[in-house]
Amino acid sequence: MELRQIWERIRRSEAFGGYALVSPTASYAMLMLAAPLLTILAYSFFKDGYLTIVREVTFENYIATWSDPIFRAILLRSLLVSALVTFITVALAFPVAYFLSFVVKSEHKSRWLFLITIPFWTSYLIRVFLWKVILGYNGVLNFGLEGLGIIDDPLRMLNTVGAIAVTLAHAYAPFAILPIFVSLEKIDRSLLEAGQDLGESKLRTFMRVTLPLAMPGVVGAVLIVFIPTIGDYVTPELIGGGKLPMVANMIQAQMLPLDNKPMGSAIAVSAMVVVALVSVVFLALNARYLRGRK
Repeated sequence: MELRQIWERIRRSEAFGGYALVSPTASYAMLMLAAPLLTILAYSFFKDGYLTIVREVTFENYIATWSDPIFRAILLRSLLVSALVTFITVALAFPVAYFLSFVVKSEHKSRWLFLITIPFWTSYLIRVFLWKVILGYNGVLNFGLEGLGIIDDPLRMLNTVGAIAVTLAHAYAPFAILPIFVSLEKIDRSLLEAGQDLGESKLRTFMRVTLPLAMPGVVGAVLIVFIPTIGDYVTPELIGGGKLPMVANMIQAQMLPLDNKPMGSAIAVSAMVVVALVSVVFLALNARYLRGRK
């Protein structure tokens, strides 16, 4: 009887009703996420046979992956490119989000947010092709620079890390702007006024009040940009011309042309572990920074 009373109390609670409401969607999402990941994890411990997969547990795939200098070089390049893209994206997104939050009037903010989402009206692939047109040898940018007399010969901009970084930064800019904007909107404006009333300059008020309070949004923006870009396949293939492959291109090569799914799975799991470790280190450093500001 006592257990029944406890169950009835839990069932009537507000929290239980909320969990019950979202549980079907959450269960479906977890299933769709967990099933592919578990499949990749299982494949990484199998052996590759001729046009088949030998279901024998082995660590050979991981040993071959981490002993391969090409994998280590490509993984390092992927981390550096993703870090560069994240830095550029967040550095450009913060002023935009600050402008939207502190300068734009309340009745106009929704209009600005609507404009920010316009790039999502077109396919990601189309946007990448447009950047290829812009940065091409005979592209829009070279044509404009030659027309202005700034350069005599077209610049080689495609097939470079810079071109990949610019393309990815443009593609993920809205993902960085929105979380930072939400964090800035939550800041109590009276705190900023109090800081200035106490004689603090606007810069010191920003550094001591605005930036620490906006850090949750900045952290969210960093993770939202960094994690997907390290696994981006399309941009290095099209903008980099396949000459600057990232880890996703290496996984694709193992999975499809070489038909070595266990090796491709091992590379994918290894990359996910590295990304997870980098993210955890970043979160720990951010928490330490916030504790130091208190």
